[in-house]
Amino acid sequence: MRLREKAIEALLLTCASIAILIVFGIVLMLFMEGIPIFYKVSLWDFIFGDDWYPTSSPPDFGILPLLVGSAVITLGALIVGVPLGLGSAIYLSQIASPRVRELLKPILEILASIPSVVYGFFGMAFFGPLVMNVFSVPVGLNAFTASVILGVMIVPTVASVAEDAMSSVPRDLIEASYALGATRWRTIVKIVMPTASSGIITSILLGLGRAAGETMTVLMVAGGSPQIPRSIFDPVRTMTATIAAEMGEAPVGSSHYHALFAIGMLLFFITFAFNFLAERFAKRRIYL
Repeated sequence: MRLREKAIEALLLTCASIAILIVFGIVLMLFMEGIPIFYKVSLWDFIFGDDWYPTSSPPDFGILPLLVGSAVITLGALIVGVPLGLGSAIYLSQIASPRVRELLKPILEILASIPSVVYGFFGMAFFGPLVMNVFSVPVGLNAFTASVILGVMIVPTVASVAEDAMSSVPRDLIEASYALGATRWRTIVKIVMPTASSGIITSILLGLGRAAGETMTVLMVAGGSPQIPRSIFDPVRTMTATIAAEMGEAPVGSSHYHALFAIGMLLFFITFAFNFLAERFAKRRIYL
């Protein structure tokens, strides 16, 4: 029996080691292919250059328009998705009856499994033209459309994690608040949300990571223009969309090819930072 347990432990350790080695290999390849661009372009010019023309002569590899486009769409997605997600979490954890909660929560989690290309089709076929007609703008595929679509996409992530955090608030605290005469809304604001704050922040950070790393939807609905937007209704392009759109056309070993990998390096650092912060807040939640 003990030999069998040791064999299972060895098998699981092997599986975990292989997974770690694969991730390490991907990261190593990312850095090996991305660093050569900095032999031709300084880090400052790469990050803060405002022209992205990798195929012109001479080429420009400034990714500031892509950074700004990514930041605008991610911030817009949070403005749309966080209130909807937290509102859903409050309703499911504190207001809905158990029967309604059992019905709605699986539906909410199913929304997270919808392929991003489906959201992209919805944005291109319906929401983009609607934005163009309602706001009288020349192009419906722009930063506003991408922000709204991405905001809807992150709602299940924010709602599910935040709902779990709010549901784990000790019932004694809530009953004590009611016993002191507090209303349901005051109990939610003053007791439930502060107690579950680390879980709520974790849900927002995970939603932010999802929005920042999304590729297909922004490729389809953001307009695809590498420019610094002057309005929320201007077409933009994100870093992820640039990699997806141009990697197939970049000759292997060219400066363009290495620049796209360098964008991937920057995305790696950004998403790593978000996930690290989310993990830190999740641990604080456990200790509470």
